[in-house]
Amino acid sequence: MQAGEMAIHFRWCSRRLAVWARRFVTLDLALRTWNRSGMSDFGETRNPPPYTLPPPPDNPGVGARVRRVIAVGGGRGGVGKTLLSVNLAVYFAQLGREVVLCDADPFGSSMFTVLGLVAPPVVSPDAAEEGAVEPVTTSVPGLRLMPVAIDTTTMTQVRPSRAAHWFRQIQSLNVDYVILHLGASTTPATLEMFSNADVGICVTAPEPLAVESTYRFVRSLYFRALRRALTKERFKWRLVEKAAAGLAPLAGPRELIAELRRFDDAVALLAAHQLNSVSPRLVVGQTRLKSDLDLGPSMTVIGERFLGVSFDYLGHIEQDDAVWLTVRRQKPLLIDSPASKSARNIERVARRILAYLAAPGGRLLAMRTLPDMDEMAKSRASADARFLSMDPPATLYDVLGVARTATDDEIRRAYKRQREIFREGGLPTVSVVAPDVLRKELARIEEAHDTLLDMVRRRAYDLSTFPDDAPEVVPTRTRNASQLAELAMMQAELSREINAETQFSGALLRKVRESQGVEISDIARVTKISNTHIAAIENEAPADLPAPVYVQGFVQQIARFLKLDPAQVTKTYMRRLREGTARPLRGS
Repeated sequence: MQAGEMAIHFRWCSRRLAVWARRFVTLDLALRTWNRSGMSDFGETRNPPPYTLPPPPDNPGVGARVRRVIAVGGGRGGVGKTLLSVNLAVYFAQLGREVVLCDADPFGSSMFTVLGLVAPPVVSPDAAEEGAVEPVTTSVPGLRLMPVAIDTTTMTQVRPSRAAHWFRQIQSLNVDYVILHLGASTTPATLEMFSNADVGICVTAPEPLAVESTYRFVRSLYFRALRRALTKERFKWRLVEKAAAGLAPLAGPRELIAELRRFDDAVALLAAHQLNSVSPRLVVGQTRLKSDLDLGPSMTVIGERFLGVSFDYLGHIEQDDAVWLTVRRQKPLLIDSPASKSARNIERVARRILAYLAAPGGRLLAMRTLPDMDEMAKSRASADARFLSMDPPATLYDVLGVARTATDDEIRRAYKRQREIFREGGLPTVSVVAPDVLRKELARIEEAHDTLLDMVRRRAYDLSTFPDDAPEVVPTRTRNASQLAELAMMQAELSREINAETQFSGALLRKVRESQGVEISDIARVTKISNTHIAAIENEAPADLPAPVYVQGFVQQIARFLKLDPAQVTKTYMRRLREGTARPLRGS
């Protein structure tokens, strides 16, 4: 009996020694590669460390696959990360792509149940350490699920503590898309995988805890990037630690940079440049109210202003009974209820991701590297002004976010929007804007509203603030990288769709307008056509339109504004309106 126990113990020790030997060889190879790659004076690697994802080739060969990695994380649990991860994978698979879904949540999400699998695909911990893991097929053609390691003694999932485990598995996959579900975690491995993905998506919800968790995740991404940049600069990193120790627990990057300026301007400038490496995408889930739809754009404003981090807003997912019904049926939303509101929201998010990845440069649109010493020396003054400045908006127009040519209606709408963002207890400012700063912002918003809506006071303010010969700024609408890529994709589709034989409908006119980034209010401002009539033309609602002669004139003006052929648009649209509607136009 004793000999048998010794034999079992010996075999167990042998297996563990083999595992640790493999780990030592991998670590030794990584250290050798790291030392050969070298580090810059400011800690930036000239070559990526061996456990980061290699960038896809710009010009892949014939038949070669460009693997894209999409990471979904950030925020607290229960906001919809699993819903988004699974249905993004389903959407890409339905396009005929090869997709692998990886459940990299350290706490486990039982993703197999959403895909209708009876039991989770499992592998032994030793096989997982060796990387000998093959994804298993699911009921969705083209979509496979990565197995997880199970500890047979506790029947719990064994989660690797390092990102190298997942990167090694991802690099061996010959697929088009890899979806990483990271869960509600801020472990170093999670932050590493999120930062090195082609697209990193933070999912939040319209509630204080979720918003605060999202900001906390972004802070963690930034400090992780700064720590990696100062890997070989221990003195400078100690300076960062000293500055961070004197700040509030939830202090953001801008506050850290301001504190670092008290000690060393060079380190502060380096820390400011690291803001460029943090560019998360944002999706707001569980939206119920109309005000919830403004949370994403509002968080973008707050993140840029107070954290120095640029969110790229991808869209929202509405609260829908179809979501929990499909979960109970153990089916993905896009398969069980593809016509639901939440499914259409997810499809729009997926299209924006595809447009972003298809844009020239792909991920490079948002990845800006740290400049070298010469470049920093040449642009020191401009860099200081851009990265180190924490001054409030310079003018009352900037306070409301409008141009000098803004009309009274635009000022009123901007005032209402800014008050909603900075109101006491508002969601976008949770844990980021202190109460005293909030009161100052509201006071400036009131001052801007009262001054710019008074003709005399506005004229006096303009004369005192701007030189007489300064040209007026044409109002422009800022858009992020994903939105610009989506517009470019829509314009490419329309160039193939519109020709001399095209029959124009209200839906097609709306698509042309959206592809140009034009709002209904923009057309109304120039053509003097009411917003109601323009919307009725796009919706083909004859009951809301005037007599046909007026409608024909409206359509001509809209076509000219959208740079279309007025004759073709008017002829085909009016014929469609006469022949395709049961109710005649008023006055006909």
